[in-house]
Amino acid sequence: MIFGLPAILGFLPLLVYIILSFKGKDMLTVVMLCVVIGAILTGQTPITFGVALQEALGSFLGLIGFIILMGAGLGEVLSETKVAQNIVHIVVTKTGVKTKRQAMIATMASSVILVGLLGSMAGSNAILAPIIIPIVASFGITPNALGVLLHGAGATGLFLGPFVPPVVTTMGLTNISYGTYLLHVGLPVSVLIWISTYFIAQRTQKKYEGVVSYSKEDMVDNKEFVVTPKIKKATVAFALSMAALIAYGIIAKAGASYALTVMFIVAFVTGWTSGLSAADVLKVLIKGSARMYWLFLLFVLYDPFLKFVTQSGAFDALAGYLKPLIDAGGEAGFMIISTLVGVFGVSGAAVAQEKVLYDLFLPIVQDLSIPMHLWALVLLVGSQITFFAYPTGDMLGQMGLARSNDLKSMIKNGLLITALTCLFVVIRAVTYKF
Repeated sequence: MIFGLPAILGFLPLLVYIILSFKGKDMLTVVMLCVVIGAILTGQTPITFGVALQEALGSFLGLIGFIILMGAGLGEVLSETKVAQNIVHIVVTKTGVKTKRQAMIATMASSVILVGLLGSMAGSNAILAPIIIPIVASFGITPNALGVLLHGAGATGLFLGPFVPPVVTTMGLTNISYGTYLLHVGLPVSVLIWISTYFIAQRTQKKYEGVVSYSKEDMVDNKEFVVTPKIKKATVAFALSMAALIAYGIIAKAGASYALTVMFIVAFVTGWTSGLSAADVLKVLIKGSARMYWLFLLFVLYDPFLKFVTQSGAFDALAGYLKPLIDAGGEAGFMIISTLVGVFGVSGAAVAQEKVLYDLFLPIVQDLSIPMHLWALVLLVGSQITFFAYPTGDMLGQMGLARSNDLKSMIKNGLLITALTCLFVVIRAVTYKF
């Protein structure tokens, strides 16, 4: 920090970001301002600032931004070939989904299943978004509500899949079985997140319905839609190529970047089957992606913004302020405070964050004889709920995939989920002996 300022002041850019975003200011402008504030506080030079931007292009957030671009491009290909219209036609006429609420539940279920199978919220929802947007748009569901749905539902997929990194890490560190994990950790936390997500999504939908909507290109009109043999052929090609690539991804345990491979291959297979040339497919991809360029730039800027907050030492300072309270709290106090330290005081990738928590507090866990299934609950909530507690790449990524710019609703759901899951830890901490 410049001038030896207290490290806790490193949260200033994040605070400015949240306040201005809640006031409805332009997000790109707000992020640019916060990047500058963070750079000044951490003493960046023009050279190091340029290096930070260079690194941002190859960062996880940069990847998410590019995935959003390609997702919009794939959506344009599906629309151009009428495959999107046919998928909506099938969903509307061949399934039991007939209301907004049913469409919301179907969206959440699809996200949970896909994320649970592929093990990546960013990659899985990036594949799902271009398919689901025409469907939810036809039901009048807003981008604001879809962003909330994708974030909450995708997270529960990460908490339930038997082979996804958070579950494997938690089970490996605590040496508990998958059944024990589900009973004491995965299912209770997921239920709380589902309840919060569905509730906030409903409120968000009511607030913005008629105010914000998807574009006319995204809204598919099925009243005069006729399914031709060419459209049927392209739809089958889309479905088979998507299923095959998802199956391969599951077997190969592919990460978020695999979504780009899926999108490119599926776009070309669908386009070729529909009669488009390779050049035509590329033109359509670029046309659809162009609408989302501002989001790509936004995500590139998010990376140095959040990195500067971390470099300031603000997270370490917060953990230091909370740690002395652990000594006076006993078993229940330890579980509560260690969870809060994880959620608010430790930054980084979730799996790495969980390992930091484990190494930091394991001696105290052993001294207090905390049961492993309760320690697993602390580890999961302490490492995974961070991306609900305040704006992180995961929250912003799902908002972007839904083509929403409504950070306020995302934060509302995140704060409610944070409160509910932390309260659950408190209840388990207080009552576990009984």
